[in-house]
Amino acid sequence: MTRIIAGDAGSLTLAVPRSGTRPTSDRVREAIFSALEARDAIDGAVVVDLYAGSGALGLEAASRGASEVVLVERAKAAADVCRRNATAVARAVRRRAPRIRVEVRSVPTYLESAPGGIDLAFIDPPYDLGERELARDLELLAPRLADDATVVVERSSRSPEPTWPRGISPERRRDYGETTLWWASAAPATAQPETPSQPE
Repeated sequence: MTRIIAGDAGSLTLAVPRSGTRPTSDRVREAIFSALEARDAIDGAVVVDLYAGSGALGLEAASRGASEVVLVERAKAAADVCRRNATAVARAVRRRAPRIRVEVRSVPTYLESAPGGIDLAFIDPPYDLGERELARDLELLAPRLADDATVVVERSSRSPEPTWPRGISPERRRDYGETTLWWASAAPATAQPETPSQPE
């Protein structure tokens, strides 16, 4: 069973797609949102949940005070579940009325035309998504992040560290059994270290 952990919609049970998704465990979500609240990264935030599945990560943010949440999910069956869950959460969070919408598109297609100003991005792709594809997603995401944005990438503990593009600066790694969280933040391209030039 997947549920909203805390906030206005706390304890609300979420539907989960029958197949094709890997819901983030309650333990991992608790760790994510405890850290996000400690850095005041949720209240009023513009959030994207890429490879949304049931939408649990983005909807948890909506329950805790995010102002806008976009759930990006290419699979129609999973996107339908996202819509049902989003409707239930929106009803429970009436006093703040977060804007929640579902984008039934691939992550790269969405990011290619997404508006900027993203404050918080969750990237929880299938574990079999290739490292090259993940690097592409991060590169498309980077220019759409707000100056102080937070990025959380969930991967298998056997996966290598993501390839970070200019504009995203890695912070730390946290392991939870078979799951690894990679934390990063937006960084101006000028703040990225330059590759040393090779002697001629």
